[in-house]
This record gives sequence, C-alpha cells and structure tokens, in this order.
Amino acid sequence: MLPVMVELSDDQQAALPELPKGAVVVADELTPSELVAVATQHPAGLCLAGGGTTSHVAILARARGIPCLVAMGASLIDAANSATNESVILDAENGRLALSPSATQRAEVAERIDARRYEAEQAQALAHEPAITLDGREIEVCANIGGAEEARLAADSGADGVGLLRSEFLFLERDSAPSEATQRDEYQAAVKALDGKPVIIRTLDIGADKQLPYLRLPSVPNPALGVRGARLWASQPELLETQLRALLGVTPLETLHIMLPMVTEVGELREVRKRLETLASEMGLDARPRLGAMIEVPSAALCARSLAVEADFLSIGTNDLTQYTLAMDREDPALTARADVLHPAVLRLIQATVDGAKGHCPVGVCGAAAGDERVALLLVALGVDELSVEPARVPAVKAALRCLNAAALADELPALLALDDATAVRQHLSAWLAKANQTDITTTTLERC
Repeated sequence: MLPVMVELSDDQQAALPELPKGAVVVADELTPSELVAVATQHPAGLCLAGGGTTSHVAILARARGIPCLVAMGASLIDAANSATNESVILDAENGRLALSPSATQRAEVAERIDARRYEAEQAQALAHEPAITLDGREIEVCANIGGAEEARLAADSGADGVGLLRSEFLFLERDSAPSEATQRDEYQAAVKALDGKPVIIRTLDIGADKQLPYLRLPSVPNPALGVRGARLWASQPELLETQLRALLGVTPLETLHIMLPMVTEVGELREVRKRLETLASEMGLDARPRLGAMIEVPSAALCARSLAVEADFLSIGTNDLTQYTLAMDREDPALTARADVLHPAVLRLIQATVDGAKGHCPVGVCGAAAGDERVALLLVALGVDELSVEPARVPAVKAALRCLNAAALADELPALLALDDATAVRQHLSAWLAKANQTDITTTTLERC
C-alpha cells in the first residue's frame, strides 16, 4: 500500500523536493540523472507518462528495486493532480495504478506485499548459492550494472558475476570524456567488488537515445539506424583507444571481459581484437581479457556461427534485438505493449544464435527479458548459458530456475515457435507452466521446489 503520491517538477534545474516516506513519484519523463537523484530518497514507486519498459530510466529503476510503470499516457499527470485519496496502489506486476483504491483492495494489496516480502527473504537466503534446474543444468545469474556502486549491490544480491557493465553511464552527464585514469579506477572498483567473479564491461555504446553533449554526431533522420555502438569507432578512434587502455589497466585481467555493442559482422570484432592485442603488447601485458560481442541486430543473430568462432562469448541484448526485428522503437510509448521479446520472430533469432554458437562459445542474455522470470525460463530452455538481470532481480530469478525442468520445456519449443504472435506464446507458456505446477512463477516459494 502506497500512502502518498508526489508529482515531480519538469524543471531539470529545480531542486528535487523532499519526498514524504512511501511516496509514489509521478512525472512526464525523467532523465537517468534525475532518476538517480529520486532514488536517493527511496520512493515507494515511480509512474511515468512516457518512456518504455526497456528505456534507460526503467532499467535504472529496476536496478534499484523501485516499482516502475511507464508509457501511462498524457492523462496520468491530470489524474494524479486530481487524486484526493491519502493512499494509492501501484501494481507493477500487473501494470496498474489505482488512484482511489477501496478498503478491500488495500487489504488485498497489504496481504500480497507481506507474501512478496516473505518470498524475497526466502530467495535472498539462497541467493549466493548456484541456480541449478531440476534437470541438473547450472545457469549463471549475473547482474546488469551502471558502475562500481551498483557492482557492490550486485555482489550483495548474490550475482555470479557482472553480465553487463554499461560503461556509457561514466560518459554521460559530463562536459568532456572521462580520462583513462578515471575510467580505469571505475572499472577496477567494479572488479574488486565482485571479488574474483567475472565482470563483463561493454565498450562505449552511444547514439540513438543516448547522446554525449561533448561529442558532435551528425544529425540523421533515424539515429537508431545511424552511427552507434561499434560503428562509432571509425570516426572516433580516440574514444575506443582510451577506453581499451583503461580496461587493460585493470587487474586481474583474467576476470575482466570486454563486450562490443551493436556488432553486425565478424570484421568489427576482429578489428577490435587486433587493436586490443597491439595495445596489450605495448603495455607489456601477459594476460588478455576475454572479448565478446553483443547480439542486438538480426544480421548478428543470423551470422552467429562466424561471430562465435572469433568471440570468447556472445551476449544477446533482447531490448535492441526486439526493436530491430519488429521495427518498433523501444522508446515509443505507443508501441511498448507490442514490442514483445516473446514474438516468435525474436525467439527464432535467439535460437539461431544459440545454435550458431554451439561448440564454440557460451551465450548469455543481458537484455530486460532475462529479468522476467517466465521469459528467463524459456531462454534457458532455448539453450542460453547465462542470464544477466538487474541486481534486485538476482535472488528471484535464481529461485525460479531451481523450479524449472529445462529439458521438459525445451520439448515444447517447436510448438511455441510455431505460434503466430507474442500473445499466443505468452498464453501457451503460461498454460505449460501451470501444468508443470508453476502456475505463478512470481509467487513460487522455495518449499514448492
């Protein structure tokens, strides 16, 4: 039960008002830096008129365990301003906001909160143990983070490592690019926090919805299809050079993995490996970090075999893979409900990636889909070796995996992949899970496993 709702000012220069305890923050939009500022006051929840479920503000909110609803429409602000009740209900699991809940609804929600709290405590008790499915597969559950501070959250949550450190957050909200020393210190702190567990750091991924004020990129009609990710390096080689040197300065290098974003062909991976080798030799290093590629575009998924031969690992970015496969902007609120990773076309590309990498390198998933416990089970059935989720989701995802017979669900894949759309896949998957005594994964308790 959430007792107060507060509207956040759209004025980015205004100081953030002090939030009452248990406040639900309402806003049209928030920037990543504004979300971080809001998070320091520990709100009970967040509701945005715009954005999408895979927008960067939504990702940051999930990382901090803040219930968040997005793409709620322009009427949200007016409805919030006209609300007179002292309490509201934000149901992030079902995507609902009740501004005038009845006494019965408040009692039901209080009961659900108590149940969730108990389940979270049970999951956290085993969070540092491995996630082994009922049929004996051990799945790594790692964390997606934005920097060293979240690395400590990941370690506390029981993460088996870091599956994605978004290094671009070190470059954002600055007047100039961070120095080699600044970058190295941040990466080193993350590696230290994980105490020997693997840490995957993604090289600078900007463009589209993420822009740097000090880097003037040409204005193009469709930035999502323009110069971003790996494509940036041809025009901005000094950015990559500095970042690679900073990464190579981290110790021990054996635990550091470097991941390249927006790879479309194997030549991009080879070029960076060549540059990495040259720099390591110049620095007199004996060890080398592992080098992997993100699968975010259909071409990479369809050419996964050639990439897997060159790469040390592959990681599927389901947010962008869904966006590019379905031609639906991940930031467009009007398309949020339809941009679904469970669309059969997206699932087939994930399967193609796993099949192409088989016998060559492991495949992980670092997109938002990995943190959805139902979808996570399907990803494991498809053959994924590692899931990387927001730190707050690690215990629950591990608990869900321990209740999964992955081989049995894998037998259901032909039927699932033959369906027409994401809605049909979700219905079929839910029915299968219900039959397998996993009716509601989000309320599965350890005793049932």
